[in-house]
Amino acid sequence: MFVHNGSVVTLEFAPNPDRITPGATAGFGLTMLGTTKNGDAYTFAEFEEAFADSGFSKSEFFRIPNSAQQVIVSHKAR
Repeated sequence: MFVHNGSVVTLEFAPNPDRITPGATAGFGLTMLGTTKNGDAYTFAEFEEAFADSGFSKSEFFRIPNSAQQVIVSHKAR
């Protein structure tokens, strides 16, 4: 996570709402579930809600080409 001027940038494995696509990201979620006590891969909607609950007014989702990870940028209200 990177914080700059009231914005937070999160690099994450965020599956689609169906939680089974894209495959590499869903595989990460399965690994987390199988190898950690409470692990999971959270969807963008779940991140968006968590950031909103923490006072962030807007979150944006960006796919990284040729990567299983995605970027979420959340902004505090100014």
